[in-house]
Amino acid sequence: MLPTDNLRKGFILPVGGHLLWLSTVFACILLSLSCTKKRAPQSDDYSDGFKVIFAGVNKFFDAKQPEKGIKYLDSAFNKLSDPTINDKFRFYGLHFVYSKKTLHSPKNELLYADSMLNIAQSDVKGNAYVSNFAEANFAKGDAFFDANRYNDAYRCFYQGYFLGKNHLDNSVLAEYTYRMGMIMFRQSHFLRAADYFKESYKQSMAYTDDFRAFYQRQELLNDIGESYQHNGNIDSAALYFNRVLVYIDKNNNRFKKLANMLDVARAVTYGDQGTILFAKKQYIQAAEQFKKSIAINLKKYNDNYNAELVEISLGQLYLDQHQDKLFISLMNDLHNQLDSVKNTEAETDWNRLMSNYYANKNDYAKSLVYFKDYSLLKDSLNKLSVSLKETDVNQQLANYDKQYQIQNLKDNNKLQQIYLYLAIIGVLMAVVIIFLVYRNWERSKRDILAISELNKQINIQKNDLENTLHELNVNNQEKDRILRTVAHDLRNPIGGIVALTNAMLEDEYSDEQKQLINLVNSTSGNSLELINEILEATNTTNGKLTREPVEINGLVSNSVEILSFKAAEKNQKIIIELLDHPQKLMISRERIWRVISNLISNAIKFS
Repeated sequence: MLPTDNLRKGFILPVGGHLLWLSTVFACILLSLSCTKKRAPQSDDYSDGFKVIFAGVNKFFDAKQPEKGIKYLDSAFNKLSDPTINDKFRFYGLHFVYSKKTLHSPKNELLYADSMLNIAQSDVKGNAYVSNFAEANFAKGDAFFDANRYNDAYRCFYQGYFLGKNHLDNSVLAEYTYRMGMIMFRQSHFLRAADYFKESYKQSMAYTDDFRAFYQRQELLNDIGESYQHNGNIDSAALYFNRVLVYIDKNNNRFKKLANMLDVARAVTYGDQGTILFAKKQYIQAAEQFKKSIAINLKKYNDNYNAELVEISLGQLYLDQHQDKLFISLMNDLHNQLDSVKNTEAETDWNRLMSNYYANKNDYAKSLVYFKDYSLLKDSLNKLSVSLKETDVNQQLANYDKQYQIQNLKDNNKLQQIYLYLAIIGVLMAVVIIFLVYRNWERSKRDILAISELNKQINIQKNDLENTLHELNVNNQEKDRILRTVAHDLRNPIGGIVALTNAMLEDEYSDEQKQLINLVNSTSGNSLELINEILEATNTTNGKLTREPVEINGLVSNSVEILSFKAAEKNQKIIIELLDHPQKLMISRERIWRVISNLISNAIKFS
């Protein structure tokens, strides 16, 4: 029989028509999921303290003591300091699984699924955000489904799928396609269900090749077979049931420690094979397969739920074959089992079989009693079935897809509006910038013209100044030349006056005459000194050197003659030896004369 619900991403998996607590390997199912763009939490993503708690909870689950495991989880988690986001998420995930499997409380399932979703959304930038968000939506969808709120369930499934298809790989999308397969099966769209299960099987190849992946794949193969079986494709169904057993046997040595789990999986397939043989009217072989399945799954902690459904099939076979003793014995055993393991589907069919049995015995009173109970239970199941079948899940998903597309278009429209506003602002800024550039350019043109005019004026003034300066230099040179010429021409006569007055002072004159001669002498001396200073000042200028033919004997004689009076004051006598023949040299008269005069003057002064 096909399972009526499923949650692989916690710590339970469907086997036939029931959910089983799995071993420690299954306690880390979510940890083995990998993603291409975002990844699911790995074991290293949990804190060291929570890893210890996780291991402790798994031990209780392995020992089939989920109540003690949850109590330990609550107690230990409260003592955990600074739990991480993934610690909190898995804490609520464990509670969700416990509420679903043990308490069968959709209300509690929904509360814990909401908590998982809140924790996932509290860390949107975390590495595990996408995976956690998808898992929380799948869990919430399962809770809604258990509460018969199918539209809400589809919405949550689609939200998990929508995020997953854009950000996760097939290891997470396999969960979505499995759920869609389950919904199609329960809506009696068996071929669609088979297609979904096949797709989920392909996507499951993205799992890490561990026990979890193996167990899920064998279960999917079984689901495909049951889909074909209910659609009437008996041969295709038998083919897939055989594939399940071959696949289990092939991996038997890999998972010896979990041999009981493999037996449970085989038992489910044995029951399905019995159903095929029953349909082919191979009653003995069918009964053998039913008994093999029941013997395994009736054991404590095995899939008792599936065993009860297989017992219904075996009871139908006994009833059809008129094996009354075997039938009554089986029905009594099943009735006792239903008191401890609640199974509405099995209980409904049990009342149907009992009603048919007494009808065959013509005991219509008892038959009617059982038939009434059967009708009440059947009506209850039909209401759920009708509610589920009334919903076109494909249309629902298409609507959600359109809603997301519309929302995306709205978001894109908002973005486009923002971009448009930004573009308008950019254009306005560009216009302002262009205006400012143009204005500055115009100003620059005016400034350049003004600067050019100023430069022209400056250049004109510069040229005028250069011309004026040149003229000044020329005039200055001319002035110096005139001064030198005048001074030079005055030196000789004034020097003669000085020499003459000096000679006259040696003769006998009256006091008045001597006074006048001294006055002339001193005035002449002062004038001569002034002339020397003028010559010295004019000769120190950086004028252009002008050479001319100069008769050197005359130049030297002139210098000696002028300075002879100074030598006479110190009782000195200058002796001059001239060239035998007068000779002209190309020299600067003024500078050479100045050199000779300085030499003679220094000789007089320091002799």
